[in-house]
Amino acid sequence: MDSEIKEDISVHEEFILCCGVETQVLKCGPWTALVNDQTANRPKLLIFIITGNPGFSAFYVPFAKALHSLTNRRFPVWIISQAGHSLTPKDKKILRTLDDPNAQEIKDVYGLSGQVEHKVAFLRTHVPKEMKLVLVCHSIGAYIALQVLKRAPELPIIRSFMLFPTIERMAESPNGRIATPLLCWLRYVFYVPGYLLLKPCPARIKSWLIRLALQVMNVQSEISLLNVLEPFCLVNVAYLGSQEMMEVVKRDDETIKEHLSKLTFYYGTIDPWCPKEYYEDIKKHFPKGDIRLCEKKIPHAFVFRFHQEMADMVAGWLKDDLSKIEKVTQGNKD
Repeated sequence: MDSEIKEDISVHEEFILCCGVETQVLKCGPWTALVNDQTANRPKLLIFIITGNPGFSAFYVPFAKALHSLTNRRFPVWIISQAGHSLTPKDKKILRTLDDPNAQEIKDVYGLSGQVEHKVAFLRTHVPKEMKLVLVCHSIGAYIALQVLKRAPELPIIRSFMLFPTIERMAESPNGRIATPLLCWLRYVFYVPGYLLLKPCPARIKSWLIRLALQVMNVQSEISLLNVLEPFCLVNVAYLGSQEMMEVVKRDDETIKEHLSKLTFYYGTIDPWCPKEYYEDIKKHFPKGDIRLCEKKIPHAFVFRFHQEMADMVAGWLKDDLSKIEKVTQGNKD
């Protein structure tokens, strides 16, 4: 895809309250309040990206823009931050949001179960019931997506793409063995110095540090990444990570079996969060499932340098589904 074609795709940034938590939503394509739009031109499908951890939506913008381009800009692509991983800048307004009539009080919205309820609440209140959903989920986002399918069966999810899915035995993975003691037992040691050093740091200094880091990584971002150096967000990132190590243990085969026809799993060959044997185990257990192994040595954090390759693949997998949606849409117009 020509980079010049992607450059003129605008990204709309919104901050909303979802489950009482400030939440960043980034939108490619139609971004107006689809719930209130009753026109015949309203898109029939939404591509919804659930991030990994850290759940900083801005990291996924190049991937979302590439995916929007490859689907000929026919369908909106939205990215939602994880709860507690974004704070609204002083120059931005928090939009008024709808209440979920089915919502129950969430005791721990920043934890793993709370993150699931956070996504369910957003999809119930911000997306029209008749709009089809395609979930594109990365890392722990895949675990969250399985739980969304389990807890909210009424949502019209037609496909779910699980990219480098961390859905089992996280603490036993190569990275998990290192991360578990740091996240579960030692993270409190870093809280105080983190707040003392980062909280008083001026925004311009934080912006300079982030720009420097992006230059070193050869990564560009058109959306502010100040949340990366916000102590409140980093504490929630670490807290969610600790819950992942403790709770993502056994693969949810029952939910996978129930929804197997709409699931695509994509495992890496060099992924220290979900090693190749995890792919081999799930492939053996679900031989008829759409379970793929990366042949391009794409890393777990694909969003930084391999967003185009992943967008090419996801768009290819989506081709048949989008054709069906368009046929239905055309039939309704006729």
